[in-house]
Amino acid sequence: MTAWQGLFDRGKLQPGQKVLIHGGAGGVGSFAIQLAAWKGAFVITTVSEADISFVRALGAREVIDYRKVRFEELVTDADLVLDLVGGDTLRASFRAVKPAGRVITLATSSESETDPKFKEAFFIVAANANQLMEITKLIDTGVLRAVVREVLPIDAAAQAYSPTKIKGRGKTVLQVVDSVGK
Repeated sequence: MTAWQGLFDRGKLQPGQKVLIHGGAGGVGSFAIQLAAWKGAFVITTVSEADISFVRALGAREVIDYRKVRFEELVTDADLVLDLVGGDTLRASFRAVKPAGRVITLATSSESETDPKFKEAFFIVAANANQLMEITKLIDTGVLRAVVREVLPIDAAAQAYSPTKIKGRGKTVLQVVDSVGK
């Protein structure tokens, strides 16, 4: 839902538009790439070299290795930037959009910014049953693929949400029911 709301509700992404997604190999980023491609957008993403093939397989048409190239020197005409990184990446993102373009960020560091453009860019996902049902249909029909990095027992929930754990490809999933012997 985070990717959906960032792209479609806040970002107003339309077919044929150009979207730049920062952090495309992560949990939200991997869904954002797939959703944007499904919508018919031209998807550009920033990742490290090790994740280039992975994000191309998800639907990214152009991939920028953020360790080697400054994305704002290559992209200056995006309709939308979905920032999942924050900090300097968010600041530079405003140079990557066309004049009427939008920057949307989930980076909590931007919540405390005083600049109105940063405040306008920041959003927090809201529960929405209809969106969740639509996403479920897309997963069930194979349009979206959930990328699972690891499965942890429910009693490791705090560990799973630790900022040091939120790196790499895909999502961490909590196992609520022990399926062994059931």
